[in-house]
Amino acid sequence: MPHTPHPSEFVNARRVSVIGAGACDESVHALARELGERLAREGFIVVCGGLDGVMRGVCEGADAAGGLTIGILPGDDRGAANPHVHIPMATSLSHMRNYLVILNGDVVIAVEGGAGTLSELALAQKTGKTVIALGRYADIPGVQYARDAKHAVELAVRFAPHKDGDSRHPDE
Repeated sequence: MPHTPHPSEFVNARRVSVIGAGACDESVHALARELGERLAREGFIVVCGGLDGVMRGVCEGADAAGGLTIGILPGDDRGAANPHVHIPMATSLSHMRNYLVILNGDVVIAVEGGAGTLSELALAQKTGKTVIALGRYADIPGVQYARDAKHAVELAVRFAPHKDGDSRHPDE
């Protein structure tokens, strides 16, 4: 079980929203799992849609590395979350919950995915979030391309706001 932060730690903790397919093959699952492990080791809270596929993989990895995971669910049943979600948030919003997934991360990492992932990516860009892409979507203007999970986490560290609340990009 991960360390349960004091409420003040939640406010200041860096969060990464991980978006991706609800169903994926083993290679994408393994990539998401590695990403989750690396994010947790860097102290990020992982935010995702809380279900299967990439979401399950990233939560599994973060959980294994002692990290904290938040799953923002489409329905009203917190029990629908994958077993590696520590804080399931029921919304009854279906696909509209995508905005909440994006809103609650300091940066966004896309791992493959389809139309739902693309909608989340667009919402992230519209709200000014840095988007990092592993695989698909790396050629969209404004998206940061990551070669692998390690590089994605390096970019997340670079673009995530500082704990003092400074959300400027390092290039500004």
